[in-house]
Amino acid sequence: MERAVEGYLAVALLGVGLSHLLHPLAWVEFFVWLRGQGRTGAFLDGLLTLNCGALVAAFHNVWTGLPLVVTLLGWGMVIKGTVRLAAPGAALRIYERMTPERAWQFRVAGVLALVLSAFSGYLALSS
Repeated sequence: MERAVEGYLAVALLGVGLSHLLHPLAWVEFFVWLRGQGRTGAFLDGLLTLNCGALVAAFHNVWTGLPLVVTLLGWGMVIKGTVRLAAPGAALRIYERMTPERAWQFRVAGVLALVLSAFSGYLALSS
């Protein structure tokens, strides 16, 4: 089961990472739109993040070696999603910082996502 989760995460992070890298302004627009939706926008972000993280956390319970990174990533998404749902005002304040002038930060996040995608793919294929 762990290999399947690693493969899932590799594919998901590949798509998100490429999108962040190639279309950072679209991500800014998305978060501006979420902010415009108020708490409902924060809930949408929270639900998307929580569901992805819950899948990883539930089916990748490995607490040793390199696969630990995948487990921690899943639990990190669970925490982030839960905070978005429990404290939507905090998410809205974070969204306020997402401006076209800071779009480069999405490119940085995209590179990180691609690195994590490659790492997760390596784990999935090496075992």
